[in-house]
Amino acid sequence: MRDELLELLSNEFPEIDFEESDTMVDDGILDSLTITGIIAAITMEYGIEIPFEEISEDNFNSIDALADLVERLS
Repeated sequence: MRDELLELLSNEFPEIDFEESDTMVDDGILDSLTITGIIAAITMEYGIEIPFEEISEDNFNSIDALADLVERLS
C-alpha cells in the first residue's frame, strides 16, 4: 500500500518529496490546499472518504501515516 500511495502522490505532487520528512505538516511542506488535494487524490483512487476527525497532523505528517490511514479506512 505504501509504495502504491507514494507513486500516486508523487505523480500528483511532483514538487514534494514524500519520503523526505516524517513531519511534513509540522515542517510546512504540506499546507491546507495540498492536504485537500491529497484527500481528493486518495478519494478518487481508492474510493474512500476521509472523515473530518481523521484530518490531523498525525495522519498527514508522513507517507507511512498516510498509508496507515488509507489501509484503516479501506
